[in-house]
Amino acid sequence: MDFPDLRCKWETAARRAVRRAMPLLTIVLMLGGCAFGSADYDGVTYTADRGVSDQPFPKNYRPQLLAFLHTYLNDPTDVRSAAIAEPMQREVGGRQRYVTCLRYSAKNLEGSYTPVKERAVVYIDGRLDRLIEKPGEICAGANYAPFPELEKLTR
Repeated sequence: MDFPDLRCKWETAARRAVRRAMPLLTIVLMLGGCAFGSADYDGVTYTADRGVSDQPFPKNYRPQLLAFLHTYLNDPTDVRSAAIAEPMQREVGGRQRYVTCLRYSAKNLEGSYTPVKERAVVYIDGRLDRLIEKPGEICAGANYAPFPELEKLTR
């Protein structure tokens, strides 16, 4: 049994659906290309990377870091055991970058303190670029000094 009238209606509906979906599909593909267009992509960064190895020393690293941590921490008040290492050059993502290592114990969402966490902060062109939550070898051998400014942060 052949139902030509039914087949025509189905073919027309299918063409209409494809025609309506095409602009949306085009936008999705274009945005996907923007997000993943580079083979050198190594994660989220906040500054443009010139790709040079002679990076300038981050002169204002402490104020930049405090401003970042003020928004990064769920509760920036009463941080304990804060310590920081001077910026040092380390290899991050295959390139030499200035990195500051940081240790602290902050309050979680319930208000109790978490164990001391170690973080690495990467600077590109003298500006804070990103925080690495599990620094591993990047912070090996770092010489920490007290960081009282972090312990005195307010909301």
